[in-house]
Amino acid sequence: MAPSRSSRRAALPAPDGAAGDAESLLTVLVALGANLLIAVAKTVAAVLTGAASMLAEAAHSWADTGNEIFLFVATRRSARPRDARHPTGYGREAYVWSLFAAFGLFAVGAGVSIMHGVQELFAPEPAGLFGVSYAVLGIAFVLEGVSFLQALRQSRRRARESAKDVLEYVMDTSDPTLRAVFFEDAAALIGLVIAFLGILLHQLTGSAAPDAIGSILVGVLLAVVAIVLIRQNRRFLVGVAVEPRVRAAALQRLLEQAEIAQITYLHIEYVGPGRVFVVAAVDLVGDVPEHAVAAQLNAVEDRLAESPRVAWAVLTLSRPGAPALDPTDPADPLRG
Repeated sequence: MAPSRSSRRAALPAPDGAAGDAESLLTVLVALGANLLIAVAKTVAAVLTGAASMLAEAAHSWADTGNEIFLFVATRRSARPRDARHPTGYGREAYVWSLFAAFGLFAVGAGVSIMHGVQELFAPEPAGLFGVSYAVLGIAFVLEGVSFLQALRQSRRRARESAKDVLEYVMDTSDPTLRAVFFEDAAALIGLVIAFLGILLHQLTGSAAPDAIGSILVGVLLAVVAIVLIRQNRRFLVGVAVEPRVRAAALQRLLEQAEIAQITYLHIEYVGPGRVFVVAAVDLVGDVPEHAVAAQLNAVEDRLAESPRVAWAVLTLSRPGAPALDPTDPADPLRG
């Protein structure tokens, strides 16, 4: 046995979303601060101007502010270390609280915007002080842009590390807070443009219909974003395996361990943002005495657990005659 092989740690390659909780927390805090300021400004503007689109935007920003609080809780609670009653840790709490945030966006942001827009269509009210609306929308665009750029920077760097484009990475990432901030801020920027056009057409035509339609469109946009976020959080709560690229690299890393001759089963599943649960069936090197089997398996498990990204690892012996997995075979990483 080569000494270099026996001394190598069993740390797995970093799974998706493993860039660090501190960065995701910063992204959430930037979004929270921006949305709170915007929500207050839009509410004042909505009261002063009577514009339906501005009221829709105020509801949107208050929903986003509440969502960022949920996401802050998600980031903090999911980072708690595992204990006897939670052997894989508390990582899935991130998806639970992010799911609450998505429901809030759907119910408050989308619901209020669509309802008020419909009411404005059937019972239009005059709007005024259009300059106030434009000023608030401009300030909101700048603040939302700052928050979105923070999420975009984080997404771009992680996407490069994962060899994906930004949108593909954001959709697939195991980090629900990054996904929520990215999509909510993108929707906010689009919504601000819709609100501006609705209010401008209201001013130019004297009809409240464009403003009301703008409010409805903002609500539909928020509903679509909320449904996307609900769907992705549900997937991770049910259970999502790591992508084949990460699984193949992990298989190769495990085969470098001195105790392991071959691996016949490997399953790596996300149990939180950037955290995984590893199950493997292995054949040990040589004719290991029965009393030493558990010690060798436990030794590899302990080395795996040294990685902060491995919530829990369980190794067992392979079934007799089970075919070995091959990390160089593109078909193998899809098995197990």
